[in-house]
Amino acid sequence: MSEKPEKIVLASGNAGKLKEFGNLFEPYGITVLPQSEFSIPECPEPYSTFVENALAKARHAAGHSGLPALADDSGICAAALNGAPGIHSARYAGSNPKSDTANNLKLAAELAGKADKSCCYVCVLVFVRHKDDPRPIIAEGVWHGQWNGVPAGENGFGYDPYFYLPGHGKTAAELDSEVKNRESHRAQALAELLRKLAL
Repeated sequence: MSEKPEKIVLASGNAGKLKEFGNLFEPYGITVLPQSEFSIPECPEPYSTFVENALAKARHAAGHSGLPALADDSGICAAALNGAPGIHSARYAGSNPKSDTANNLKLAAELAGKADKSCCYVCVLVFVRHKDDPRPIIAEGVWHGQWNGVPAGENGFGYDPYFYLPGHGKTAAELDSEVKNRESHRAQALAELLRKLAL
């Protein structure tokens, strides 16, 4: 990046994401601020792809804050369901209220009769220097696995207890944090983003 920003706004109110991205950029002298600090309203996510929704959120946050912005969109995609739940992963079973348990039960039911249990977690990160940035920096991470009909593990959230990784012989929720932080879809996307930012 030609000019290193001092501050970046994160297009999310998620405390876990804020900490993760804050730790990532701290060594470079960049402060990551939550969009709540600027009273930024939630951005609509009307698109059918992770990248379009992440880009919309990044532009939205940059426009309201006047700062460079970073956004992510992520979810799980099942091959037998043409990529569903995809962008609807967080609210797959409805949003009143959002429920990991309900989402998992719905996806388990839909995959129960399918021979192909392959699925992947996807994370797309988008960085914009300003709201009209014609060259957004886009990074994607994909973590391949299998849907496991029986949940296992406590170290995770979302679909992690069902997301089985044959190479480890464990679900994502059974992995220790060190392995997960090195191999996950978000870890892959973060690594690519840092390479592309060339800080």
